[in-house]
Amino acid sequence: MAANLYQSLADEMADAIHSGRLPAGTRLPSLRGLATQRQLSLNTVIAAYRQLEDAGLVTPRPKAGFVVSPRLPEPTRSLRQAPSLATTQAQQLMMARVLAAQQQPGVIDLAFAGPRGRRFYPGAKLARSTAQILRRSVGMVETYARPNGARRLLEQIVRRGPRLGLHTSVERLVLTHGAMEALQLALRAVTRPGDAVGIEAPSYFNLYPLLSSLGLKAIELPTDPRQGLDVDAVAAQLEQRALAAIVAMPSVHNPLGCTMPVAAKQRLAALVNQYRIPLIEDAVYAELQYQEPLAPLLKSFDEDGWVMVCSSFSKTLAPDYRIGWLDGGRFAADIGLLKFQSTGAESRLLGEAVAAFLEAGSYEHHLRGLRRLYSEQVGRVRSLVAQHFPPGTSATQPSGGFLLWVELPPGIDTGALFEQALARGVVFMPGQVYSRGARYRHCLRLSCCQELDAAYVAAIATVGQLACALLDGAPA
Repeated sequence: MAANLYQSLADEMADAIHSGRLPAGTRLPSLRGLATQRQLSLNTVIAAYRQLEDAGLVTPRPKAGFVVSPRLPEPTRSLRQAPSLATTQAQQLMMARVLAAQQQPGVIDLAFAGPRGRRFYPGAKLARSTAQILRRSVGMVETYARPNGARRLLEQIVRRGPRLGLHTSVERLVLTHGAMEALQLALRAVTRPGDAVGIEAPSYFNLYPLLSSLGLKAIELPTDPRQGLDVDAVAAQLEQRALAAIVAMPSVHNPLGCTMPVAAKQRLAALVNQYRIPLIEDAVYAELQYQEPLAPLLKSFDEDGWVMVCSSFSKTLAPDYRIGWLDGGRFAADIGLLKFQSTGAESRLLGEAVAAFLEAGSYEHHLRGLRRLYSEQVGRVRSLVAQHFPPGTSATQPSGGFLLWVELPPGIDTGALFEQALARGVVFMPGQVYSRGARYRHCLRLSCCQELDAAYVAAIATVGQLACALLDGAPA
């Protein structure tokens, strides 16, 4: 009952803040005052305020109690409003610079999209599960796994699918070496060198080198920071027969964090079925949606198998196990053969261990905790950006995951900001790696999947101070 009381109070106050009824800077009632006013225990009010603070909605002030935190506007600009010349060299050079910077000792890494810390992964439980599997079936490591992977895990993926509107079968699935191999296999199955592939802009930076390695041309499609992929733009490309395939992240987009509305997903699925164009749905963050029940995948509206789904357990459970999966739709047989010809099969031991973890019901409990944690952490980082970054800054309001897309005033070059921050021991992801050309040179992406300790907070403040100095034209 007490938990319900503090949660209800926190939800009520959060709604008042989001609606503007409690604007930024508003001083909230004291803890004891609100407890008396609502006839609640002091501990209940403390718990509610702590949750609001964790979500970045309120900020404690010495001798002044709590005030409503500064709020950031959301960006509204899409690629359609910001045309750019298509160049890739600067993009790849900047990505190489980021990767090298991340290896430097002592840096505070705000760029890496991989949770760090025991709060984010159930490592001990998974280790016990793996050890038990190995003890019971030591001969497992002495034989090759079946080509499409451990059947026990495939059955678990089938069982969990309806939570995301995915109704699949073991025969349509293949386990892969992470989601990147799943993307590669799907592209190889449906394209030939020289083909054009539609991708979102901004888009996951590793898509560009992947497409290039396969001899494919990237066609950037307008993507709204709130609504996701512009379906009208896709329709125009399909009418011109300009695309051989599409790669998209309709649920919890990287780097924007947005999820396409259900009606837009339905329309996009109908279009690719109408034009018989394969669409590869990257769903690696889909299980980290904040809302429950989860919004359905685009695949759930696919009638004739033209949509394929790629995902993995790397962002949610076990990054080093490198277990991804792919529902190949109507292309499942071709994909299975390509997998066998390239890497053979994934580890049965690791697949069985993850399957045992899922069977025990531990995974769903773990996911619920992750969703709450990431929602709070992204909210807190938004609040830190509002406090420290220059006026005119906006940031997305993600629907899930742990990534935050920040748009600075247009006069700030985040490539130059990156170099200045690196000199202070801080690394972030500059916006230009997410698109070709200079379209997002004033943007950056922050990862909110580590402990938000004093070092992390100081790093955000450092980037904000440097950005303010760049905007003012003053020496940093």
